[in-house]
Amino acid sequence: MWLVLAFCLLGQGRAAVTKEEKAQLRSQVLEMFDHAYGSYMQHAYPADELMPLTCRGRIRGQEPSRGDVDDALGKFSLTLIDTLDTLVVLNKTNEFEDAVRKVITDVNLDNDIVVSVFETNIRVLGGLLGGHSLAIMLKENSDRMQWYNDELLHMAKELGYKLLPAFNTTSGLPYPRINLKFGIRSPEARTGTETDTCTACAGTMILEFAALSRFTGIAVFEEHARKALDFLWEKRQRSSNLVGVTINIHTGDWVRKDSGVGAGIDSYYEYLLKAYVLLGDDSYLERFNTHYDAIMRYISQPLLLLDVHIHKPMLTARTWMDSLLAFFPGLQVLKGDIRPAIETHEMLYQVIKKHNFLPEAFTTDFRVHWAQHPLRPEFAESTYFLYKATGDPYYLEVGRTLIDNLNKYARVPCGFAAVKDVRTGSHEDRMDSFFLAEMFKYLYLLFSEREDLIFDIESYIFTTEAHLLPLSLSTASQTST
Repeated sequence: MWLVLAFCLLGQGRAAVTKEEKAQLRSQVLEMFDHAYGSYMQHAYPADELMPLTCRGRIRGQEPSRGDVDDALGKFSLTLIDTLDTLVVLNKTNEFEDAVRKVITDVNLDNDIVVSVFETNIRVLGGLLGGHSLAIMLKENSDRMQWYNDELLHMAKELGYKLLPAFNTTSGLPYPRINLKFGIRSPEARTGTETDTCTACAGTMILEFAALSRFTGIAVFEEHARKALDFLWEKRQRSSNLVGVTINIHTGDWVRKDSGVGAGIDSYYEYLLKAYVLLGDDSYLERFNTHYDAIMRYISQPLLLLDVHIHKPMLTARTWMDSLLAFFPGLQVLKGDIRPAIETHEMLYQVIKKHNFLPEAFTTDFRVHWAQHPLRPEFAESTYFLYKATGDPYYLEVGRTLIDNLNKYARVPCGFAAVKDVRTGSHEDRMDSFFLAEMFKYLYLLFSEREDLIFDIESYIFTTEAHLLPLSLSTASQTST
């Protein structure tokens, strides 16, 4: 297996994809986006998500519960908000203007419903802030959005205040869930009684909350997100410098003591490095580098990334990997560690070539461990960043494979359907908002020339949900507490 991968790595310098082929693939991405977004707007809006097999909207409480997955749904037109800045990246400014008007007039954030603090932050707060960022960009640089008067930012501030009560713990780590209308006070709301949260859930707030503080001049949001990160840093296992998957929000004790770079921890690491990039605080970079050294020493087993025990980091905690770790090569590119990024990305690509998609979990010999694939975008994200870093046309071929597989195995008459089992190709009646927020953004950017974009993408940082926050926020200050 390793000889095959080594051969693949050596064979990456091949003939360049022509400009015409890139343009053709870019057009294909636009057509696929139109199919997915058009299906959502026609058949699902104002519901949170599209159910692509039955051509209707998923409204929480009206469909059988899917457990924690439903905590992303808050009856706030999730997919529309999550897609706002994608519309601008794809140069669909008419649709963007129409979508912003719909969000302003139709979306209600004051619903008596319990939502995930983490998902609401990255998808809804991030979506509103990304939409606001590009709305003001268009207003300043074109004749578009001249009517816009910071309405999305006002909604973001309203949502920020709704999420703040979650941080009312002795540790400063947020409760995992909150009631949009009643905060953590309502006893029947599954809030205020929980004791555990995942490291990523508590550690993936700083970009959105700091941006909200910098945009509004209200310091309290950034302060709370920073306090949560400070607490997680203090609770790292000091001899290994690793963090666990799950932590008690009251005591700070690790509940799950395995450590990796996939589900449950992933975006904690991502946000430490990106907080440094966006906010310029050296302490975030120092923490990231300390964690990264530990990851490369204990978790990275060349090409593989296997979970270990935080107290016994030489001891592997499991023999399989989850698909969320596919973001990690992209993060390594941001750090500037290109070679291991190339190797891990290639390992993941071999899994995709075997199963058409990344299964939710897969073994070290590339067999299926969990068979679902909910159209996750992390591999496309890493493909884009590796292409940006290397210019190697190999990554355009990888992107072509992703496009072909989506059209061949996930496309249905009403959008794109998640894959229930990669071995059989069966579908699930599900099209998550992140598919529109991230997948098409990264694929379009992969095949774009600079002149295809109507703004300078280099002036923005991507959140974990691929929302765009302007780097100019680093010089903005939060003036009031």
